[in-house]
Amino acid sequence: MTIKSFHIEYDAINDRNTFTNGDTINGRIILEVSKETKVQSLLFIGKGKANVRWSEHYGEHTHVYWSDEKYYNVKHHLLRESRQDGTEVIGKGRHVFPFSFKIPDRKMPSSFYSSVGRIVHRLEVELHQSMKLTKTAKTHFTFISTADMDTPGLMVSQHGSKDKSFAFGSGNVSMDVFTQKMGYKLGETLSVSIKINNASSRSVKPKLELYEKKSFFAQGRRKIETKTILKEKAEAVEAQSGKKTVTKMITIPRVLPPSILNCSILKVEYRLKVYLNIKFAADPVVKLPIVILPEDNSRVSDEEQPFPPVGFGFEAFGNQNPQSWDATSQAMSLPPPYEASAMYPPFPTIS
Repeated sequence: MTIKSFHIEYDAINDRNTFTNGDTINGRIILEVSKETKVQSLLFIGKGKANVRWSEHYGEHTHVYWSDEKYYNVKHHLLRESRQDGTEVIGKGRHVFPFSFKIPDRKMPSSFYSSVGRIVHRLEVELHQSMKLTKTAKTHFTFISTADMDTPGLMVSQHGSKDKSFAFGSGNVSMDVFTQKMGYKLGETLSVSIKINNASSRSVKPKLELYEKKSFFAQGRRKIETKTILKEKAEAVEAQSGKKTVTKMITIPRVLPPSILNCSILKVEYRLKVYLNIKFAADPVVKLPIVILPEDNSRVSDEEQPFPPVGFGFEAFGNQNPQSWDATSQAMSLPPPYEASAMYPPFPTIS
């Protein structure tokens, strides 16, 4: 085999190995060949894309719903054919091609993965040779979008209310639920105030639940998945006890992915569900929206980022003494996924 090694790697700019809008990713493409080799071109690609796919069964028939959405597809030639025969010759050995890619500074959703859909931000490189299949190397990076502080109601107090009357003259109960705002950072404390007026003959117990709601959209259909994040409960409010205010403090877990509200085919939302647990009766429920804001990415300025020794990456093909690079110490592992599953297994296909 002529091509002994062909891969792409990049450098982290913070301890979480994440990137945000406008950040520059510096890295290198490693190509090792066992003998002098003709190459037509070497193409670098930075790509951001969302994709959803699921199937539904209708009797004996199965229908697959799918959709995708593109955010950027930036291409740059690291090598173009320069000889009359349309090829360039590289010498035997290991060759390093530095690159520098600036993530577009526009509103885009953060990296995300689930079994139904994903949002992928990826670096690729294609090696083209005459009369041979194109060889591709790729790696994902974790993109965390900057917080969209223009989201309506983000820093406005939230309120919801519910009344319930009981049959047979058992009275009624009402509750008003308040939160200080809608947007919260990871690890921040959410204060919930529940004003209860129990004018019934039954005791009621306030309970709270923070849950995640994932919505996927394709071909006019919607698929929803929900997952409980945490549950809390307060002391019971006894029968005929009148008005009482209950306050609960909830810490937003630091492991949650941020809300995704700026993707047309995939949304990640959070809800605070407050309900009164009443024996032998339907529970009155209030739901309030919660937006989880992304963490501030620890930026490194362009002046501080370790740029490669040459522009957007040329190390002369045919160089018999290519730049030395310690692959063990410099190669970056894939950034950790938000969920426990392996990052981006082979579903769905992102081209």
